[in-house]
Parts: sequence; C-alpha cells; structure tokens
Amino acid sequence: MDSAAIKGLWNIVLSGYPRAGKTMLATRLVNENQYFARVGVDGMRQMLFNEDYPCRDEFLVYSMIGQMRDALLKFGYSTVIDSIAPVNVTRQFLLTTNVKNVNHLLVMVNVDRQVLIKRNVEKFGNANPVLAYDKRWEEPKGGIPVFKFRSSNTEEFEAYYARLIELLESEMHPFKPEFHPALLPLEEIRKTLKNFVERHSQRTDQKKQEPRTV
Repeated sequence: MDSAAIKGLWNIVLSGYPRAGKTMLATRLVNENQYFARVGVDGMRQMLFNEDYPCRDEFLVYSMIGQMRDALLKFGYSTVIDSIAPVNVTRQFLLTTNVKNVNHLLVMVNVDRQVLIKRNVEKFGNANPVLAYDKRWEEPKGGIPVFKFRSSNTEEFEAYYARLIELLESEMHPFKPEFHPALLPLEEIRKTLKNFVERHSQRTDQKKQEPRTV
C-alpha cells in the first residue's frame, strides 16, 4: 500500500476485549503503512515491570504511552495505540494530544460473543477475561469519534479493514478535528485518569487482602 495515500496524521486508539483482533489490526496497519507506528499498552507494562494488568503503576504506564504517542506524532508518524481501554477516561486520555492537526479516531474492535469466548478459552483456558471486562465495559461517550470494526472471521476482518483504509485515505471525512468538539484539556484528563487509576488500584489491593473462603 502507498503510505502517501493516507491523508494527514492520525492518532488511532484501538479498544476491545482480549482476543478481539486489536493487535492483528494494529500490526496490519503498521506493516502496510510506512509512516504508522504501533504503541502497545500491554507491551509497555511488560517492558517496565514484567507484569500484566493491573501492574504496580498503571498511571506511569499511561503517561509513558502518552509521551511516546506525542513524540511519534511530532516526528510525522501516525500512531496506532493497541489497548483494551474498556472505560471512557482511558480512551479520552489516549485520544488527547497537544500535537496540532491530528485526526483522532477510536476504533472499537468487536466480535461475536461465542467467537470471543472460544478465542479466550483457547488462549487462557477459560472465559474469565471476558467476564471480568463485562463488569467494567463502557460504551463510548458522545463527542468521541468512533469507527466500529468487526473481526469475527477473516472475511469480516478484511471487509472492515478495507472500509477503514478507505476512510484513512479520504480527503473529507466526519472524523476531522474541526467536526468534533474539543475534549477536555489534557491536564484535566490526566488528573481524572490519575484519580481513576488510584481508586481502582485501591480496590484491587483490598480484594487481594481479603481472606479467601474455600
């Protein structure tokens, strides 16, 4: 694919359940577009702490992701942020940058429920990741530009990938910054994210300390 066909700089945030196909989509975009770069939230946790979610310092992980995203955008690379991002506060943070003239897009990667459960059982031995994120999942709030991507099978993935590329190559599309109201100031979003992460970490620590009943 001709990278020059992509119009403008993009900050694309992928959001979806484990095994929905986010990494496959991110890898495909980077492989086929010279000026795209993937930033993985799970990879950052592993690189910094060798831990899965929730790691010892989630706010640091997201701060590093934000700094890497902004650096890539300033160097002229569109970014694809590979994340589960089940709640709107993390989506807003990942979408918001001070770099000018950037198209922002939240890509919600979804698959049929039975397919999702099957993939998780094959990978993890059970469907616990799906059930856990069911409790936390939020629908995107208004004002966030969203592209719905489905990946239940190869044919569906290819069809939606073609639609996404058509959008990225378009001169005019509804995801341009001027067509959307500005999100909250970045510093305010950072404070909201930090408070959210701290509250969630406290709840996680409390659950770990609770005595288990047999």
